[in-house]
Amino acid sequence: MHVLVIGAAGTTGQLVVQSLAENIQHHVKAMVRKTDQMADMEKLGARPVLADLEQDFSYAMNDVNAVVFAAGSGSSTGPEKTTAVDRDGAIKAIDLASSHGIERFVMLSSMGADRPDAGPEAMQHYLQAKHDADAHLMKSGLTYTIVRPGALTNETGSGKIEAAPQVADRTKSISRVDVAEVLVQSLLAHETEGRIFEIVEGATPVAEALKQL
Repeated sequence: MHVLVIGAAGTTGQLVVQSLAENIQHHVKAMVRKTDQMADMEKLGARPVLADLEQDFSYAMNDVNAVVFAAGSGSSTGPEKTTAVDRDGAIKAIDLASSHGIERFVMLSSMGADRPDAGPEAMQHYLQAKHDADAHLMKSGLTYTIVRPGALTNETGSGKIEAAPQVADRTKSISRVDVAEVLVQSLLAHETEGRIFEIVEGATPVAEALKQL
């Protein structure tokens, strides 16, 4: 696949780019907002494209047939940026993918996006933004996968997860490395098409866990 990674300069996004670039089945285009991030993407084996979710980035969709949306406003930004990136930016990306004839779209969402009002008060705006983006994707007609991880850690990935529409223990965390691998493997795992699922650390290898969905 020729895959566009949106949010490629983020912590999880870089791991997605690296995993895609190491997979001979994929060619990766990495969307970044700053020129000084482009060299880093090239080092990872990707073709960088300079574009901003809050501006016109339709040209970034050229010559790709799949999108991985791994962008996020970050914990240090306010609600306006969360709305602009996590909701409006994602919705714009979905619409552009559709208009460009791109069928495959893998979304990095968040556990709790199914019921934003039930989450911690400080997280509710973020979860609502993710919820709205996910809902738009489900109605888009694209072949989608929505991945909702538990709390993210920067620990070494184990390559083993639990994946389910709702995992048994939602207090568990998961490494960003394993999240990135789930996003990448979901691109070619037919069992994930049209599915929304949660992931946390577990005992099942990623490929096997996705086949069991």
